[in-house]
Amino acid sequence: MIDANFPQAQRFHDRLREAEPQLLQRLDQFRNAQILVVGDLTLDEFITGEVERISREAPVPIIRHESTRRVPGGGANAVYNLAKLGGQISVAGLVGNDEQGQALIQIFQEAGIDTTGIFIDRDRPTVTKTRISAHARQSVTQQVLRLDRKSDALPQPALQQHLADYIAQQASTVAAVVCSDYGDGVLTPKVIQSALNGDRTIVDTQSQLGRYQRATLFTPNLPEAELEVGYAIEGDRSLKQAGSDLLERTQAQAILITRGGDGMTLFERSGTIEQIPAFNRTDVFDVTGAGDTVVAALTLALASGASLWEAVVLGNLAASLVVRQFGTATTTIEEMKEALTQLIANC
Repeated sequence: MIDANFPQAQRFHDRLREAEPQLLQRLDQFRNAQILVVGDLTLDEFITGEVERISREAPVPIIRHESTRRVPGGGANAVYNLAKLGGQISVAGLVGNDEQGQALIQIFQEAGIDTTGIFIDRDRPTVTKTRISAHARQSVTQQVLRLDRKSDALPQPALQQHLADYIAQQASTVAAVVCSDYGDGVLTPKVIQSALNGDRTIVDTQSQLGRYQRATLFTPNLPEAELEVGYAIEGDRSLKQAGSDLLERTQAQAILITRGGDGMTLFERSGTIEQIPAFNRTDVFDVTGAGDTVVAALTLALASGASLWEAVVLGNLAASLVVRQFGTATTTIEEMKEALTQLIANC
């Protein structure tokens, strides 16, 4: 339900009701959208077990393994979200010459994702984040350790060029290119330049937005926007200034600042500013990966002919669903349709 304290609540309610048929139509068109995702691909591992006793070797628990779950993380979560929303998705990125990389490729292929653009980096491991959780008998499970596998080195120049060449070939054949930049070294200047060759490029990066000059749309969250502009964003005045500064710095067509429970603010180069309230402020259990879900839904919407406002509304709607689940999560067209209908009925 939309927060009634949102300043323009009634006007937004009315606009949402009027847009319902069009929004539902956009959702049906997601399946026709062809999207290329260029990203830092991560595998998230969740290992769970029961604590048997304290080790004699060191004051640490001995955990008997019960289960291992693997899901796409980082830029791979954006890829997976797009596929689960029905789009025709291809991915460009790097994995290591290791079992974790093969596991990630298999997850993608089982979801119908084209993995032709995933290249093997023999010098660097697949970025893997392993979370080990444990419980005693009849007690709650808690995370006790996280182990990260990654390299701070950049890919070899020849591999960067190989990846850039593939992206350049594909960019003109898809409706949109998504750059999911988690700072793990895939999105080098050569790769970025190729990604910007398409007609529509959506950028989700944690820092240095200026590297993606003239991209279509950027989607920083509030801390990322503050880091980029160099000052705190507190209140409408500084928010509007930040939107203006980011548009100037990136030369983008639009900037979307996501603000958690305060909703989202869309700044367009035309000067239009749109405020979109949070659709879910109560059933929030985990915001991990919610930004990837926003990018996935709004990209598919734009590729389906939606306006920027319509696309952001659908991105917001998708995020309101995944934050109700723990860990990186996805949603579906059917869940979004049901949520949209319920949202409008409760306006």
